[in-house]
Amino acid sequence: MKKILISILFPFLAFLFTLPVTGQGCVEATSDAGPQVVGYIQPEFGYYFYGKDNNGNAIKPSSFYFRRARVGVVGSIPYDVSYYVMAEFSPVYKGYPFLLDAYVSWAPLGKYFKMSIGQFKSPYGLELNTPCYALHTINRSLASEQLASPYRELQFMLLGAVGKNRDVFSYKISIMNGTGINKMDAYDVDGGNNQKDLAGRFVVAPWEFLKIGGGFRYGLWGKKDADGDVKKRSRYGVDLSFEKWNVRVQGEYLWGTDVGEIAGGGGCGGKAIAADYPKYNKNGYMVMAMYMTPIRLEPVIKYEYYNPDGTDYKFYGKTQDYPMSTITFGINYFLNEWTRIQVNYLYNAEKKTNGDINEYDNDMLQIQVQAKF
Repeated sequence: MKKILISILFPFLAFLFTLPVTGQGCVEATSDAGPQVVGYIQPEFGYYFYGKDNNGNAIKPSSFYFRRARVGVVGSIPYDVSYYVMAEFSPVYKGYPFLLDAYVSWAPLGKYFKMSIGQFKSPYGLELNTPCYALHTINRSLASEQLASPYRELQFMLLGAVGKNRDVFSYKISIMNGTGINKMDAYDVDGGNNQKDLAGRFVVAPWEFLKIGGGFRYGLWGKKDADGDVKKRSRYGVDLSFEKWNVRVQGEYLWGTDVGEIAGGGGCGGKAIAADYPKYNKNGYMVMAMYMTPIRLEPVIKYEYYNPDGTDYKFYGKTQDYPMSTITFGINYFLNEWTRIQVNYLYNAEKKTNGDINEYDNDMLQIQVQAKF
């Protein structure tokens, strides 16, 4: 009887554990009693298949490391005020601890209308706005990494949701520095553009099992050039989430335009000049499906594609400028609602601009253990 009860209840608990929260932080305060210490750690092992060297020896580097090690404090203050502070302690990022998120929120109308100011994630993108501890694969898609970055900004946001028993419609609208994490947007300092970015995300849930989302981000990028001009960027996205019968399917398409970005290889052979600056149209998408079994195993398969339109980007330390697709084969195992193990194998395929498919030796195996508290 106990095993039957667990098999029935566990998919529901796992769904609650992986459900993205409505706020912009990973967790929310559960009482007004005082500060609560929260966080999670994600120790990981990576094994990489990089082919052979000039002597015919296999290149298979491997390493243990921390993807994330985050500890913070959340709390509520009467009335309708909450705070959130989170620090990153993993040495993989910068080699030293740094402030990740910190903001104060006021919700005078409860979930219907809320204001937040501080540093937190941009509202643009489905995968970006899925908390890191609730990602269904170890990595976000390459399109999300390239088109939704920088992930975190100093900003002011209006957000809320409408619906009695569930959120039928939710919204987030933000004005931000546009300079990335822990950076001011000071006028004409180090060539700064001092213009704010605007971003937003909207989600409609016509049925409990279906969510349809969309978002945007506009702004200037980087420092002024010798003529006092700066690069421009625009981003758009649409996404869909289906959840029923222990099956979850998600898809996201992101696209955008960069005006003024330097092409790969220093700009030689780049795009034609348009209105004084080159113009690049980037896009990418991901489709993912998973099924929660009664024995706490959740198989996952994910296909993703990213087209940089000839601009440089990095993939695990390697700079490249061609379209790339990845199939991720994964297994998630939930020990309980706080702890899980993820195993992912990434099969990567590259496509050069002339249309030829090329196979480079860059597949990888990743194993991650997560403990949330």
